[in-house]
Amino acid sequence: MSRPATTETGGSGALDAMVTAIRSGPHGAGISAVFDLSAVADLRTMPGRRFRAPDSATAGLLFEQLRHSGDSSGPELLEQLAGHAAGKTPGELAAQGERVFKRGWYDRVYPEAWRLVREHVAAGHTVVLTGTVTEYQLHPVAAALEIGHILGARLTVTGDRFTGGFDGPLPYGPGKAAMVADFAGAHGIDLRRSYVYAGSATDLPLLSSAGTPAPIAPDTTLAATAADQDWIRPVVAARTAPTTGDRLRTVLGFAALLGGALFGVLSKAYTRDRRTMADALMRYGTGWPLRLCGIRLRVTGAEYARNPRPAVFLFNHQSQFDVLIVPAVLGAGVTGVGKKELIRHPVFGPLMRFVGVTFIDRSNTDRAKASLAPVVHTLRDGLSIAIAPEGTRSYTPQPGKFKKGAFHIAAQAGVPVIPVVIRNAADIGRRDSMIARPGIVDIAILPPIDSSDWDPGDLGREVAAVRQRYLDTLRDWPATAG
Repeated sequence: MSRPATTETGGSGALDAMVTAIRSGPHGAGISAVFDLSAVADLRTMPGRRFRAPDSATAGLLFEQLRHSGDSSGPELLEQLAGHAAGKTPGELAAQGERVFKRGWYDRVYPEAWRLVREHVAAGHTVVLTGTVTEYQLHPVAAALEIGHILGARLTVTGDRFTGGFDGPLPYGPGKAAMVADFAGAHGIDLRRSYVYAGSATDLPLLSSAGTPAPIAPDTTLAATAADQDWIRPVVAARTAPTTGDRLRTVLGFAALLGGALFGVLSKAYTRDRRTMADALMRYGTGWPLRLCGIRLRVTGAEYARNPRPAVFLFNHQSQFDVLIVPAVLGAGVTGVGKKELIRHPVFGPLMRFVGVTFIDRSNTDRAKASLAPVVHTLRDGLSIAIAPEGTRSYTPQPGKFKKGAFHIAAQAGVPVIPVVIRNAADIGRRDSMIARPGIVDIAILPPIDSSDWDPGDLGREVAAVRQRYLDTLRDWPATAG
């Protein structure tokens, strides 16, 4: 397989060149895209952290081993981890692996790597995630990115307990390359036509086995080799911590939210109309903090935010700051749905009640469904609803599974569904971060989807089709006017 055509082996153009090569190159499961963890997440510069009980020792060791998985100490820490796991069950280690991902390093995943994963999936390639880590550390990120295969260290199990040893070779250096070669042979994959992404010089044997080796965020040794070999190097943005300036702007933005909300209500108090005041609250209570935090919104399909109305607006949920982004984009005549825990929030609870947000109990499915019933009446009265069909914020750019509640609401009310696709809200505020960074957030509002012929008793196909529109839009972003 020839290297993707480009005028440079690195730089922003290299990523686009790689995408073009994937799209124009051969498709099918006989070609693999192997992603080493070092090319998927920025683990090399990840700061240390402590985990609380339960089993803080296991969580801490899983995390530290991840941090060093791309260097020469990775295998030694794997040995320590295997010994520590002796006597534990696979379920216990899987739970800790999930916990460490969600609380420790989900925000280190490169959005650019996610983009490449989606391109390979769309091409029908066999996508594999590997790393000098256990399968239990790989599985959470593979699930979040919807990668179908993992190749990690397998711990030996007797009965239902780990013994402290390994079942097979360690996925390190030539051993990892051999594991991938065995996998390729078992699945009818031609590595000479396949892709390998890695960031550590320890993976040179693996990179050299592929037709298209592509170092991502390479260490010094790998970068030098890549330059000598003229390998393409897709560039990714480093996952950095918020700055002092970001923190200061966020504090000012929070003050602007409160001030803008109060100003909005007072500016329309003379109307004595609650809806008019609520619309003004959202206009100024979102516009002011976004402006102070240096956040700009770049919208395509803005005409669908105003017409037709009423509608159910669906948005993919990545960031705490979506609660500012979505109202700012949609404008007046929209309310939302939120988790019931927010009712007790001393600031957001009263504001959300004032604008007519419906609160649901996510811990109880029956109560959640019952609490959504009034939303149908809200729509029939002419007020639109904005709701995140995932029900929670996603850990990666990949939208989570969509729940059916919003689709039931639209079908029962007889109103269209309008997808609001947010590309990069996590760039200005990652999933659990309350610190905003300046930047541009891209939003695409898609044409309305008629729900009049939906069967409320069988919405699985419609839900899957709408989610696929998000995936397709995120993969092929529409051109911005002007």
